[in-house]
Amino acid sequence: MCHRPGSFLSTSEDQMKELSLGLRASGTRYLWIIRAAQESSFRVGCCEENGFMVPWCDQLRVLCHRSIGGFLTHCGWNSTMESIFAGVPMLTFALRLDQMHNSKIIVEDLGVGMKLKGGVGLENGIGREEIAETVKRFMDLDGKESKEMRRRAKELEEICHRAIDTNGSTEANVTDFVESLCCVTS
Repeated sequence: MCHRPGSFLSTSEDQMKELSLGLRASGTRYLWIIRAAQESSFRVGCCEENGFMVPWCDQLRVLCHRSIGGFLTHCGWNSTMESIFAGVPMLTFALRLDQMHNSKIIVEDLGVGMKLKGGVGLENGIGREEIAETVKRFMDLDGKESKEMRRRAKELEEICHRAIDTNGSTEANVTDFVESLCCVTS
């Protein structure tokens, strides 16, 4: 599992501690990307029982690694698109703005994720016990819900890769757009 806090909105220090304790209690191995501003409370480079914290990573490269089984995300659009491209299911932890809508799309519409909490917003915290139980359910590779979510994530990954292949829909759309611009200027 990989977790990276949002680049604009962050959780409180208390919520970060609950996340840390919940991840640890889940027994799931994790990589936590934690920004420099949060280093005062959390030791970057610290290797916990089943986790490792670093200050930065190439997120897409990490998500594309075969050992990543899930992504705990605040549901920013770039992170959402990178996770879909990598075929990695998401455990959503939306705080506000577009993140709540993106979480709905991830969980309800696309079927490639689970919500970490029912409430949304910075003021609605979630306790370590609920975090641990949700992470366990999310990472249960034998669970029906988890299997379907992972199958769907791989299906969307294949669609993304076909779209960017030579003669894929991305190339065709860009070609059509450029040709339409050329016709307007002629």
